[in-house]
Amino acid sequence: MLKPISSRSSLAILRRSQISSIYKNGVTSASLHSTPAIQRESLGDFALTDRVAIVTGGNRGIGLEAALALSTAGSRTVYCLDLPEKPGEDWNAARQSVAKLGGAGRLEYVTIDVRDQKRLLKTVEEIATKEGRMDICVAAAGISGAARPCLEYTEEDLEEVYAVNLKGVFFSAQAAARQMDRFRMPGSIILLASIAGSVALKAILPYNTSKAAVIQMARVMACELAQKNIRVNSLSPGFVETPMTTAIFSAQPEFQTIWSEQSFMNRLGKPHELRGIMTWLASDASSFCTGSNIVVDGGYTAW
Repeated sequence: MLKPISSRSSLAILRRSQISSIYKNGVTSASLHSTPAIQRESLGDFALTDRVAIVTGGNRGIGLEAALALSTAGSRTVYCLDLPEKPGEDWNAARQSVAKLGGAGRLEYVTIDVRDQKRLLKTVEEIATKEGRMDICVAAAGISGAARPCLEYTEEDLEEVYAVNLKGVFFSAQAAARQMDRFRMPGSIILLASIAGSVALKAILPYNTSKAAVIQMARVMACELAQKNIRVNSLSPGFVETPMTTAIFSAQPEFQTIWSEQSFMNRLGKPHELRGIMTWLASDASSFCTGSNIVVDGGYTAW
């Protein structure tokens, strides 16, 4: 049984011992991938040459933007995992765009429910076995759930959101991390959180609390997986124009104006504006970044 940490000084000692262990195991040097010189000349440490990634929620929205970002940076294969039996028009258009880039990079689509832990573990293992590696995971599958006063939520309302936004995110990260560890390769895991996990937003309590949990999940997993050369970070976008927010605006149009006006930039974000940070987090350019929550919100939370 773990003993409680009784003081700040004992916590500092624990942290120093963890850092010392990580240093002795050579994480700082071994965590860097080796990329061909031709890629380093063009993208430098941002290059993702020959790497293999999974992106949950990759059929549309931010998940699809993540897949495009990873492909553009040179990934060999990006597997987009999502619930629909067949990918949508946006995904098919993205696949054609990737094909036009040239090279061996490609997008693949896999139908799966991130709530099904056993099947997810098996599917990701099969992907890693086929490709001979697993480098990157973007856990972007999520739902907003019903919007109503906190006094009216039912157990079913909570479970619906937590099953995808909390359990599904963890199952995805866990499945990828197991394969990274199996192949003894450094890896990067990006968990999609939200500014809703750091500041309070009315009428969407399950969503808020699920995203707060994702931020803490990234910290805990980062702490445990650092010695395996696996980095884990969370990404908290502000209000971005996605199919999810479009559905919210259809039900409550006033939210679009309110959320836009509360940003320094007086607008919502575009999905493609997250490609740069996705590439950075996935690549060696962020090799010293783990356990962090990166906020990209147009200044919304800086007030």
